Amino acid sequence: MGRSATGIEVAERDRTVLAGWARRPKTAQALSQRAQIILRLGEGQSSSDVARLMQVHIQTVGKWRERFRLRGVDGLLDEPRPGQPRKVTDAHVEAVIARTLESKPADATHWSTRSMAKATGLNQTAISRIWRAFALQPHRSESFKLSRDPLFIDKVRDIVGLYLNPPQRALVLCVDEKSQIQALERTAPLLPMRPGQAERRAHDYMRHGTTSLFAALNTKTGDVIAKMHRRHRSEEFRKFLDTIEKSVPEDLDVHLVMDNYATHKTAAIQRWLIKRPRFHVHFTPTSASWLNLVERWFAALTEKQLRRNSFRSTRELEAAIRQFLDHHNAQPRPFVWTKTADQILDSIARYCQRINDSGH
Repeated sequence: MGRSATGIEVAERDRTVLAGWARRPKTAQALSQRAQIILRLGEGQSSSDVARLMQVHIQTVGKWRERFRLRGVDGLLDEPRPGQPRKVTDAHVEAVIARTLESKPADATHWSTRSMAKATGLNQTAISRIWRAFALQPHRSESFKLSRDPLFIDKVRDIVGLYLNPPQRALVLCVDEKSQIQALERTAPLLPMRPGQAERRAHDYMRHGTTSLFAALNTKTGDVIAKMHRRHRSEEFRKFLDTIEKSVPEDLDVHLVMDNYATHKTAAIQRWLIKRPRFHVHFTPTSASWLNLVERWFAALTEKQLRRNSFRSTRELEAAIRQFLDHHNAQPRPFVWTKTADQILDSIARYCQRINDSGH
């Protein structure tokens, strides 16, 4: 046995770093132990004394003493370990992405992880990871429809202008009807949700009639004026216009945003509007119901109150709709329109360009 090594010089800057490593509760225990070894050596203790007090082998003390002497505090950190060699190369990733985007399997309309793994020679897990990394979802498909309205651009600018810069001393109301809402009763009671199991309901149902909901959404406040009728003819729509007229202040102009449904353009409706010059109609383009904000409110009604419910009569259905309406109007929140007309038109132009250049 040779003579035990004595202490080492530890700079004040390094001492601060080591003390932090030794004290921090989240520091890895191995790193904390190495820092304490160097701090004790820096206080002048010998390697044998440090090994005895720390209850480690003297060779361990000598190893970290030498690492610190050569590389400072960085020498106490773990060196990178080689690990298992990478099996999926960049070329493999590029090939999977290119095949996913540019081809289809011979027996299907889209790739699955299993079919792609078989075609490329990789395993299914690797394919799944590559698709997740590049946000590729071949199993999903969405639909779209472009408006063919010859006045599409003018109507978009008109309606979006109302949303972003509404006129002074005027109300902007988005008007539409949700027609033929069915009162559907499930043939068996709902089975409630349990831990590990979703709510379940019977597939078949019984019909108990329909109702139609007429609604006008105030774009500024989020309030909704609504009326229900069993039919949705021009006569019912005129009655709903009467309801709107009674509900808004007489000294304000009223701008109505609505679609091109036939009941909105009958002679009776036109006469009603001519007699009330403070009402101004703004028709959305054909096949562009997304421009009407009340459709967003209808979607919330369907999702939250109608889709998963069960109604034994039309009366129960209408009561549920009134309950949702009252709850909404108690604390209304407007839907905020953010895109300008130019942004919308530019987006549609880019989409049309992609369609024209798709090669199909």
